[in-house]
Amino acid sequence: MIAVFTGEGKGKTTAAIGDMIRAVGAGKRAIMFQFIKGPWISGEHAVLAADPYLKGNIKIIRGGKGFVGIQHDTIPFAVHKAAARKTLAAAAAAIVSRTWHMVVLDEINVAVSLKLLTISQVLSVLRKAPPDKIVICTGRGAKEQLIQSADLVTDMKEIKHPFQKGIVAQKGFDY
Repeated sequence: MIAVFTGEGKGKTTAAIGDMIRAVGAGKRAIMFQFIKGPWISGEHAVLAADPYLKGNIKIIRGGKGFVGIQHDTIPFAVHKAAARKTLAAAAAAIVSRTWHMVVLDEINVAVSLKLLTISQVLSVLRKAPPDKIVICTGRGAKEQLIQSADLVTDMKEIKHPFQKGIVAQKGFDY
């Protein structure tokens, strides 16, 4: 099962985390690989670290180096690209592993849009997923090739966002 959560609206990563929690509730294990988000601690990381049951069954790997080319990014593009490739290799291993029932490739669509990875590299990894594996790909701008190869695609459409009023991201809601 390949699922894609894309679109301009908020909630793609949040939906994937909800699916991860649902999987754990059903006795499964889930892992998320974050391709863009940097080393900061967000709400989901804090709760996973505090809950021994979730900590043992859900894992989040922050493979990205942070936002690319924005918000005072001083990291060379080659470093971002190498981090994305390393994260994809780790995700590929998790996808074929029997350890994880669900694998989330968080912001992978953005990594492709930013040319940190190619859509061919991503599709090559997804093709190796066993039939019983659930792989969720998140991020704005999913490529048509990914949409066509997916079993489920959800487009999160933004209707209204607080940022339009100058309201910045809020801890506990946005991160």
